[in-house]
Amino acid sequence: MRFNPRARLDRGRVRDTGRGAGTGLRLGRGGVGTGRRGPGGLAVGGGVGGLVMAVVVVLVVVLSPGLLDGGGGAGSTDLSTSRVGGDTDRYASCETGEDANASADCRRVAVENSLHDFWSGELGDRYRPLAAMTTFSGQVATGCGGAGSDVGPFYCPADATIYLDTTFFDDVLERRLGGPDGGFVEPYVLAHEYGHHVQNVLGTMGRVRTQQGPRSDAVRLELQADCYAGLWARAATTTDDATGQALVEDLTEQDVSEAIAAASAVGDDRIQAATQGQVTEETWTHGSAESRVRWFRTGLREGTLEACDTWQVATP
Repeated sequence: MRFNPRARLDRGRVRDTGRGAGTGLRLGRGGVGTGRRGPGGLAVGGGVGGLVMAVVVVLVVVLSPGLLDGGGGAGSTDLSTSRVGGDTDRYASCETGEDANASADCRRVAVENSLHDFWSGELGDRYRPLAAMTTFSGQVATGCGGAGSDVGPFYCPADATIYLDTTFFDDVLERRLGGPDGGFVEPYVLAHEYGHHVQNVLGTMGRVRTQQGPRSDAVRLELQADCYAGLWARAATTTDDATGQALVEDLTEQDVSEAIAAASAVGDDRIQAATQGQVTEETWTHGSAESRVRWFRTGLREGTLEACDTWQVATP
């Protein structure tokens, strides 16, 4: 993935909290939560993240029946929630697409800018921007509770923020799960998490009633986020900065291959086989490797929101 050197980067929604401590990580029923029973108050495990310590447990989106729709659905969540924590100068030097081509940090800013431009155009008046894409080290306080670096990338609907410790990609995805090591792996992960933000905006999270199994609503939610990642990848080279300059110059077949390899590596069946030596479909929360790849490809091929409606098929 290569960015236009002349593009200007907007750092306004990307921040870094540095190293935190003492936030009190709480994993309730497999998810990061606050115990607060309100709309948008529980974190959505990204499916590419959600791997907890050496046990490598999948982080589940804890959505009990009626939890998110009692106040009008997840789409009613106040996305203007104040950001949690401070900010370092990690992204201060990220100004242009040239910076993004030279720096992994600045590439993250450019990817967020591209996702923002794509989804604002796709959703029009329905769109509400992500509050922040936040990197951290150690621990971080979020609107959904405390999280540690042993938790992979996730989206918190309570503060409309994506959180990630960037060491996840080397330490967990590549080394523990045998996932790919490539420049487009992180953009795919970020696009998947941004897909959860889109679901929050559209109120889709309120449709979740069942949490486990290959046909569960939780799996449908995750597979739709994979499809949304494919939608963005299809259109990435058409996204612009605030001045109308193209952001992405090139997205190659190699980039797509890396995204597909990453989607496959975090399928529930692949994770279970690697960590417990057997596959138990009834406990799936994110979908099989085959399903994750198929829905990413669907978004990439079809290019429409309607094609990503995972609730319209008997077996997602």
